[in-house]
Amino acid sequence: MSERLFRPQTQGGIKDSRSYTVFRYINAALIVAICFVTLYPFLNVVAQAFSSEAYINSGQVNLIPKGFNVTTFGYVMGDAMFWRNYGNTVVYTVVATAIAMVLTTTFAYALSKKHLKGRAFFIGVAVFTMFFNGGLIPNYILINTLGFKNTIWAIVIPNAISVFNFLVMKAFFENFPEDLEEAAAIDGLNTYGILWRIVLPLSKAVIATMVLFYAVSFWNSWFTAFLYLDDADMYPVTVYLRNLLAATMGTEALGAGGSGEASQVASNVKAVTMLLTVLPIVCLYPFIQKYFVSGVMLGSVKQ
Repeated sequence: MSERLFRPQTQGGIKDSRSYTVFRYINAALIVAICFVTLYPFLNVVAQAFSSEAYINSGQVNLIPKGFNVTTFGYVMGDAMFWRNYGNTVVYTVVATAIAMVLTTTFAYALSKKHLKGRAFFIGVAVFTMFFNGGLIPNYILINTLGFKNTIWAIVIPNAISVFNFLVMKAFFENFPEDLEEAAAIDGLNTYGILWRIVLPLSKAVIATMVLFYAVSFWNSWFTAFLYLDDADMYPVTVYLRNLLAATMGTEALGAGGSGEASQVASNVKAVTMLLTVLPIVCLYPFIQKYFVSGVMLGSVKQ
């Protein structure tokens, strides 16, 4: 075999070739550039959220706040309705994510068994809904007929199962070692016992990933609540911030001839609403980031 296939040996171990070293530096530079491009819009929003009206309107705010100002934060967070709607969002997200995880996990685990009769039919029905649905008006009539309108169930039930998340979990369970399940069955565990005591403890990565997907989806959702909820006390915080944004940005007099506080609120309310909406998810992500990549990739790796 040609010696060119091997790296040059040194006393301390294997030395990287010159081409591989160049590749590593270029790869690192590209990753840093991509991270900067990704973070730049978010950092710009943060800077605008804490900047004063004059600097924002003149386009001088880039990555560093100018004319430090928290008037809009005080205006938004000083409203009791904001905290009530924020609490609603927490409740909706927790309840909806819990229901979605139970339904998605059990559905995916059942359809991962190739001996299940009718398996192909149920998978086909699930995939069909990814491309076709009844439409907005039939869905509204259905929710109203079921008595879900102006209740929490209008938020948490219609989107309880994401077909994409279901397919990822199904692929993961299909590659789960069958020997473990057979051994558990020999020891006397039934199907539910195997799922609860064997499968789920070994599926923390994919479960954490699905929790993140569902939580982000329910936390950011506003149209469902806007459509099915009439009581402002039941709104999630996204609808509150949407209404605030529409009120401030849609009234020219507020920014032009209003008071100084009103002008400041109008100038950076968009940045503040975006920051307040995304901040909880940004704080949550680092705790489950280690499961994220492995949780998505595990289902795609064949034994």
